[in-house]
Amino acid sequence: MPAEDKIMIPGAPSSEPPTVEEPTAAREPLAPKPDQQGPEAVSPTGSPTGEPANSRAQSGQYLTTAQGLRVGDTDHSLKAGPRGPILLQDHHLREKITHFDHERIPERVVHARGAGAHGVFRSYGTASRITKAGFLAPDVETPVFVRFSTVLGSRGSADAVRDTRGFSTKFYTDEGTYDLVGNNIPVFFIQDGIKFPDVVHAAKPHPDREIPQAQSAHDTFWDFVSLHTEAQAHTMWNMSDRGIPRSYRTMEGFGVHTFRLSDEAGNTTLVKFHWKPKQGVHSLVWEEAQIINGMDPDFHRRDLADAIEAGAYPEWELGVQTFPDTEDQMFEGIDLLDPTKFVPEELAPVQPIGLMTLNANPTNYFAETEQVAFHPGHLVPGIDVTNDPLLQVRLFSYLDTQISRLGGPNFAQIPINRPHAPVNDMLRDGMHQTAVHGGVAPYRPNSLDGGCPFLAGHDMGAFVDVPEELAASVKERRNPASFDDHFSQARLFFRSLTPVEQDHVIQAYTFELGKCYEAAVRERQLMALANIDAGLCAAVAIGLGMPAPGATVQVPDPGPSPALSQVGKTWPVAGRVVGLIVDSSSDLSEVSAAREALDAAGVVPLVIAPTGGVLGAGTNQEVVVQRTYLTARSTEFDALLVAAGGSPAADAEQGRDAKAGEPATRVDPRVVLMLSEAYRHAKAIGAWGAGSGALEAAGITRDTPGITVGEGPDAVVPAVQEMLASHRAWDRFPAAPQAGE
Repeated sequence: MPAEDKIMIPGAPSSEPPTVEEPTAAREPLAPKPDQQGPEAVSPTGSPTGEPANSRAQSGQYLTTAQGLRVGDTDHSLKAGPRGPILLQDHHLREKITHFDHERIPERVVHARGAGAHGVFRSYGTASRITKAGFLAPDVETPVFVRFSTVLGSRGSADAVRDTRGFSTKFYTDEGTYDLVGNNIPVFFIQDGIKFPDVVHAAKPHPDREIPQAQSAHDTFWDFVSLHTEAQAHTMWNMSDRGIPRSYRTMEGFGVHTFRLSDEAGNTTLVKFHWKPKQGVHSLVWEEAQIINGMDPDFHRRDLADAIEAGAYPEWELGVQTFPDTEDQMFEGIDLLDPTKFVPEELAPVQPIGLMTLNANPTNYFAETEQVAFHPGHLVPGIDVTNDPLLQVRLFSYLDTQISRLGGPNFAQIPINRPHAPVNDMLRDGMHQTAVHGGVAPYRPNSLDGGCPFLAGHDMGAFVDVPEELAASVKERRNPASFDDHFSQARLFFRSLTPVEQDHVIQAYTFELGKCYEAAVRERQLMALANIDAGLCAAVAIGLGMPAPGATVQVPDPGPSPALSQVGKTWPVAGRVVGLIVDSSSDLSEVSAAREALDAAGVVPLVIAPTGGVLGAGTNQEVVVQRTYLTARSTEFDALLVAAGGSPAADAEQGRDAKAGEPATRVDPRVVLMLSEAYRHAKAIGAWGAGSGALEAAGITRDTPGITVGEGPDAVVPAVQEMLASHRAWDRFPAAPQAGE
């Protein structure tokens, strides 16, 4: 076997390489991989145990029952003779099957498909002027667990669908657990939480056929949002590139609602929370996403886990937009209690208050990512809610959901949910109670337990609900007049995008509405688009083969917000993935030099060759192959480097691999496919030596934006890295002219 590859490539399934033969010598369970971490070892009531994080892992060399009884055979049921019936007395069979039958818990109604990671949040201290929250004091470090998710799909759906993403963070502070439960879009579909069942029922698969899965391109969704026009602002974000992020690592997060912070003196400030990825905000293109969902439906969760394992730790800055806590709770004409509205950063800059780094993968998906329970009502002193009518309903709904999903009210005792602060709540019993409470008086006041627990004073870290004067009002079911504007923010968002991004929005609306069966639904949504932007409406109408209606509502023309565009900036390249196409004719010293240069920049290089194994085996130029022409697809890579002519592999035949297409010619058809896809998706491509011939076979000319051809890797690799910083070569394909131009 070749020597260990010196460039660490993530993805090894175990902490030790396996042997070909089945192991037979008894040994303790393997330790977790270096990139894995379990929840911190605290008791069910929040006391540190001093035990290592993996102390809850199974132990011992031998298979046992759940009661610790060693088992000698788990392959055969206890029978009345080899061909006889199975006996009811087989206690091991009954325990094993019964537990298996109950392994699953109800998946989340929304956000069912997720990925999680452990990390740490370090406060800059800049928020301490507006909040007394201890974890936001200067240089305080707080453990966190983050769960990213899609919204609509089931646990078995794909990652790269067009959808809103969840971005929820659990801060294990010493004042109690604080949950910032957000999304990657700052606005929501609805203004009042009573409509949440409606929007989810509309967006989920049709109840008669249970299709389509994990997508909004169907009649019930567009029927609802075209009738309930307050959803148009969120829909516009979803139809933009924000709806198909490149990775969780390049995704913004938003708290959506307006929250109220308070300092030690009781002064209050209204804020909106933002997570800003240090690698910038990047997205997939639509065709790329469609390919990914077939090739690798786990694309986003794999990317997150591999980046952490490779040491390319994802980072986000937490920031706040601040607003005066005025009686009307308005800012620059924007109602801060309306969750379908956002405040442009040009009006209220995002002020950084801390840095979050995700540095460890979960040890067990179910125990951590699936069982983690978030709730916007998990607050700490200095952070309070507002009267946002969507947030108010979430304060009830999330708690109710956890009781259903996790089997009762004691879900906070599950290790991933345990607070890192002392717990003395006087709550008793219930399903899955794992704490062993002492005392005889779980009530207040009492004398039999010495009066314990006692109430904390305001100066002892007690949570104090911010006193808010409530105006005399009438009990009624209606929104304030400021909630009536459903189109101006959708117009603001669309007109803030670059032409290429606007093209993507037009494509998304045309695709989604083209999937709707009912012409009336398509026509009604075109009427909504007409009120947002006439050019957008006309372009979508052309694609649908329908007339473009005129506007029916007078909408103000807001100035653009350049901060909303993802195009035109540069970002760090660490954690990006570059494919290096090679074959037996490649100069392996140049291949090694390219890999080492990429690795030094924090980029993950993956070698793609005709077959697996090792190139140059037995020489001092060995190069380990990570992908083959059969297993690779352009969508896995942010850029491609070609160090060979791509000679056809032995399996370059239609019957062996449908991607091979026509009978093999001078260049393997799968190399041509990879290059042509990367070209279409505006990715950087570099080549040297014989690699220029592969570009020619794919019809790619060297004078095209984002293409670099040179004498060797010394010239090509730095140029490709520079292009990677912009994510894509958008100027390769000029935007289409808008209708009427």
